[in-house]
Amino acid sequence: MTPVTKKLLADFQIRKTKQQKASFRAWLCDELGRAGYAPQVETGGLLNSSNVVAGDPEKAQVLLAAHYDTCAVLPFPNFITPRNFLVYLLFQLLICALFLLIAIATEVAVLLAFDPPLWGALLAIYAVLGFCIWWMLAGKANKHTANDNTSGVAALLETALALPEELRGKVCFVFFDNEEKGLLGSAAFAARHPAAKREALVLNFDCVGDGDFLQFFPRKAVKGEEETLRRLEVAFTGRGEKTVEIVRSFGFYPSDQAVFRRGVGVCALKKKPLIGYYMGRIHTNRDTVLEEENVLLLRDGVVRLLRDL
Repeated sequence: MTPVTKKLLADFQIRKTKQQKASFRAWLCDELGRAGYAPQVETGGLLNSSNVVAGDPEKAQVLLAAHYDTCAVLPFPNFITPRNFLVYLLFQLLICALFLLIAIATEVAVLLAFDPPLWGALLAIYAVLGFCIWWMLAGKANKHTANDNTSGVAALLETALALPEELRGKVCFVFFDNEEKGLLGSAAFAARHPAAKREALVLNFDCVGDGDFLQFFPRKAVKGEEETLRRLEVAFTGRGEKTVEIVRSFGFYPSDQAVFRRGVGVCALKKKPLIGYYMGRIHTNRDTVLEEENVLLLRDGVVRLLRDL
């Protein structure tokens, strides 16, 4: 593993509070600056998101993106099955049902203990549900974020540092803030750079560190661009146990690329019978795997893609 990725994992794996984010951005900008870039911090949008931008988003042919903010630690993973919507939906409904059961149990306990009026019992339900939502968004920081999304940050930074000088004008690197709170950083960036939102090809690396199946999920506009799909397939190739697929059939991935017309979400997945491709462990203290081979595969693929443009 390179010294930069080791430093990222050792000192900047928690990026949740205002101070943690500021410390990370200072280090990131220093690394990019020493490599010859002129990074800028763009602040705006809801919650005053601070995105780090290296390159010219108005002129770049490709935007390479990853969110750097990290989430609260939860007792259950954010279980994602990008090519099996039914399983994904059932899991989300299960979580909602769990929250509702906790709220109902709280209401019963309040009724038995205090015999409050109906409005008081209802207030208890709303308070519990509100607390659950607050915990998911603003609870205790997860100390283990190797895959979500330290892996994406590592892939972006390693690519930027390795990119030859003659290719740098073709690309803009963007490290988004506040993805975990609802894609707020990418939305602020898109509002500031509407041409990039409409025209740029955006490759968004999110949770690329844990799994042998690296998959690209293009939005509808990109699926209609045969030449773009071909270029991606030629540039990003598997090696060893690692496979790469540009998903042309049904597939979804909930991340920042959804903000951009020509967005492509990139993630690493595992596979099981019946469930198919899946991602687990993120948002929990078991998120400890960052496979260096995945980062290098994506880095080398970006270089090939930019040479082909």
